[in-house]
Amino acid sequence: MILMPDDTKRIAIASQLTKMQALQTLLITNEQNLLNTVVDTEIRQQLQNMLQDDQKNMGILETVIIQYGVKSNSRKSIQAMIEEIQDSITNPEPTLFEQVFQQELLKHRQTMTGLIIHKAAQIVGTDVEAAIMPLNTINFETRAHQEQLKGILEVLGVRELTGEEPDQGFKARVQDAAAALTGVVGSVVTRVDEEISIRDLLLADHTKSDVLFRELLGTNDPERVQEYFGQLYQDISVHGLAEEQVLYPALRPYYEHMQEIYEQTEEVIQMLDDIKHLDPSEPEFKAQVEQLRVAVRAHIDQEEHDIFPKIKHNFSLEQQQQLATEFKTAKSQLQDQYLQNRS
Repeated sequence: MILMPDDTKRIAIASQLTKMQALQTLLITNEQNLLNTVVDTEIRQQLQNMLQDDQKNMGILETVIIQYGVKSNSRKSIQAMIEEIQDSITNPEPTLFEQVFQQELLKHRQTMTGLIIHKAAQIVGTDVEAAIMPLNTINFETRAHQEQLKGILEVLGVRELTGEEPDQGFKARVQDAAAALTGVVGSVVTRVDEEISIRDLLLADHTKSDVLFRELLGTNDPERVQEYFGQLYQDISVHGLAEEQVLYPALRPYYEHMQEIYEQTEEVIQMLDDIKHLDPSEPEFKAQVEQLRVAVRAHIDQEEHDIFPKIKHNFSLEQQQQLATEFKTAKSQLQDQYLQNRS
């Protein structure tokens, strides 16, 4: 029998993604607090821009965590870490310079966590790289924020020591960071709003399943076969059930073949259950995985060819974003159920 995904490396990455989410929350809270303190117009504008970026990046991060599909059990230890950081920031009561300095350190910590996840994904699997790809946007923007905060620190530090304005620093740093940000291109989630559309989410899931099938069918390593199928089983089941809960009911008035789509989803889930009980060392196993791949790809092709245009022409951008929010919520709840069943 195939085991469900519990690979140590994948769970370790999930833990770091949860850590990034907690740090992102703290970064946003700190920026909101700083905006209530800072009176300098130019610095306030920079902080406001950072806050908007970080709120958007929180949405990206939440999408990555759900797309990754592996849950972490380390929330208590992460919460303890966040409380420790908060205590170090507020005790004793910091000056404005010290508050900004702590924020720059947090940005550095967030950047390094994101970069390490990216490097680890290159080792763990191509499907992991595909799932966490949007982190590149967060990593790049957070690194640019560091440079902006260093410029702010130069201004505040010189003011505290001399009461005068520095000759250079803040504006130069801002210009350098802005130039760096122009390199952030190419991601479907590099955008100014906080929620991506339902079509983008579905495409991301489709891409990840293609990668998992390719990796599974291309390896003869029994452990990797177990790992890839376990992830496929969870990802495809969660994706299909979430579509049945959110997407298909919304689209039924606009697509006459919706019952066919429902039946395809149920057929694929049944195929997954049948394969789960096979011995992966037997030739029949990969033959049935290939049949599953063909069925999944046919379903994806029909969805992208028929349903995507229906979404585009019958739902506003706001409605597509709302569908995306509901779809992510459904997926997260289903993933939690898988985690509980595995415990």
